[in-house]
Amino acid sequence: MKRLIWMGCWAYLLIGLAHVVVGSIMPNLLEHYGKEYTAGGSLIFAQFAGFLVGVLVSPLLISNFGKRTGLIIATGMLCIAEVCYTMLLPWEWMYVVGTVAGFGFGMIEAVIGTLIIVAVKEGTAVAMSKLEVFFGVGALVMPLIAGWLIRTEMWRFSFLFIALSALLMLLAWTKSDFGELNDLLNAKEAKREKKGALLAQYQGVRGLLLAVFTIFFFLYVGTEMSFVNFLPSLLIEKLGTDKSTAALSVTLFWMAMTVGRVFCGVIAERISYGRYVLWSCAASLVLISLFAITGQLSVMFVLILLFGLFMSGLFSIALVFASKLLPGAEESTPSILIAAGGTGGAALPLAMGKSMDVVGADTSAWLLSAFVALLLILSISAIFIERFRAKRIAEA
Repeated sequence: MKRLIWMGCWAYLLIGLAHVVVGSIMPNLLEHYGKEYTAGGSLIFAQFAGFLVGVLVSPLLISNFGKRTGLIIATGMLCIAEVCYTMLLPWEWMYVVGTVAGFGFGMIEAVIGTLIIVAVKEGTAVAMSKLEVFFGVGALVMPLIAGWLIRTEMWRFSFLFIALSALLMLLAWTKSDFGELNDLLNAKEAKREKKGALLAQYQGVRGLLLAVFTIFFFLYVGTEMSFVNFLPSLLIEKLGTDKSTAALSVTLFWMAMTVGRVFCGVIAERISYGRYVLWSCAASLVLISLFAITGQLSVMFVLILLFGLFMSGLFSIALVFASKLLPGAEESTPSILIAAGGTGGAALPLAMGKSMDVVGADTSAWLLSAFVALLLILSISAIFIERFRAKRIAEA
């Protein structure tokens, strides 16, 4: 079990690296091709499209080939895509490469998340929070590696670094022995006898819970991505902060997220998943609201750190919470929710960017508060629905 968890952590580290590598060297990449930022945005969107397909297709692939083979396929696709990135193919081909790369790390994320939830029966939240810690480390480390390679004029090898990491992981998944968990990794799922295999798992109250969590993940990832991508712009427009100081705010946020993920699993196991999600949303709402009204940079930095701490565990703990509330659907629920998060991560930043252009930073900060307020309402709704279901079962 420990070997499986550490392999999962390694996989999430790789995903963190792959998520941010294009953004880390975007100026150099666009300068090489003579393209504008619009083209860079299209490349990011191509990766997102591949990510979404990878997440949605992962249940089908692992049901036919098994989880280990599915991970080998996804890691191989990521490795090949990063090698192609390194070769700096004609720009039109880069969109195809981006789609393949997104498919690879999207499927890896979905399969690993599902595998940990299914395999780890005790301390699931702790295991998931470890994965998220390593994702954060990858997102922090990749810009540093890219920065060094940019200074040495070898920026294209940022992609090769990820390709080599993916190749090592592919070999590890092929050769590693997980003891009694080998059957779980290699097993192909038996076909369901019930009609409407997927829909049959989400009838009645279960379907309502799935809808609540789908919207929750759409909003959570969208809020996180909106905050991270527009945080420097918010500080510059609200306070007139210089660009280097504004950029530091993103590093502070990711540091807080990474530190928070070290402890969130332990806390959630002690106070229950539902309470953790509820109180994290409540605290985050207070903090982002204070961020919207404050006018001092030092206070904002404190609020950014605290906001990162309280937001840090929401993704992993809510994923475990949803899976525990929907027993029997652990193979499909994580993929659906991760896909919803990926959709929100692409859609809400577009809304945030439009808001920044039309109404400015002050109002846009309140838009973020509105997103978090909806998260709080949805977390309350999930707890209420579950208690209502438990009461009906008890009465029956």
